[in-house]
Amino acid sequence: MRVTSRPTFVFVHGGSSNAQAWRPLQNELALLGHLSYAVDLPGHGDRADTPAAYYRLPQDAAALADAPSPMRAVTLQDNVRHVVDILRRLAEQGPVVLAGNSLGGLTVSAVANAVPELLDRVVYLSALCLSSPAMLTEAWDVVDDNLLDAAAARIAVPGVPDPGVARLNWRSAHADPELFAELKTAIMANSTDHQFRLLLDSMDPDENHTVLEPAALVTADGWGRVPHTYIRLSEDRAITPAVQDYMIRQADALTPHNPFDVHTLATSHVGYFSRPQVFAELLADLA
Repeated sequence: MRVTSRPTFVFVHGGSSNAQAWRPLQNELALLGHLSYAVDLPGHGDRADTPAAYYRLPQDAAALADAPSPMRAVTLQDNVRHVVDILRRLAEQGPVVLAGNSLGGLTVSAVANAVPELLDRVVYLSALCLSSPAMLTEAWDVVDDNLLDAAAARIAVPGVPDPGVARLNWRSAHADPELFAELKTAIMANSTDHQFRLLLDSMDPDENHTVLEPAALVTADGWGRVPHTYIRLSEDRAITPAVQDYMIRQADALTPHNPFDVHTLATSHVGYFSRPQVFAELLADLA
């Protein structure tokens, strides 16, 4: 077995996404000599039985609403078990850096709590990092002027039969220029329209937001043992810089002996898809 001193980057996607979103960044990392692995969390990407009505054109709205979800009964612990199995295999070959974007930060945190000994670093790319129970139950003391909530409400599919599952019809934006522009501004404003169309076509419709649970909170004796980096995205209108900074402050208060290593990139929420080279260069420097 070939053992390398360079880390393998393991990427965890955000909500309604999958491993495809990391492909441009993986290609750039390969050009810099780095290995990587992009995870499809349970119920996503190649691991999902996505409703056929989502892909058929013209779409049948009733069929899309009624179709059972591949996310039914998927829990945060299912995510953790899947990622830990991957990490155990990769850790035999050398160091591992676990990175996540957006909602994927909850899985990154839970995994780091569970197996800190397998990780050389965790990286949050404008990802959720929750560090106290109050962050699950109370309003945050920060102005959150994100644009994604309103845009997502416009593509939400009502009446999905599986509890806890939110279904978003991303593909509907292709036929609505105003909606297309609104979504693009919210999550990938610094891309071309062509790049954003590619991203839309890669998105999964379903996400289970029950992963927002106490097990997703970082702990000082688990996650706090691992070096951690936060990559702030200063043009993010989905998880805004103010919200990112609030999460960083709260986590640093939990582990003042091991604060976040913070870097800033002037990109939007999914900038690693539209500007992968700058992300690859920063990750390579961290390695």
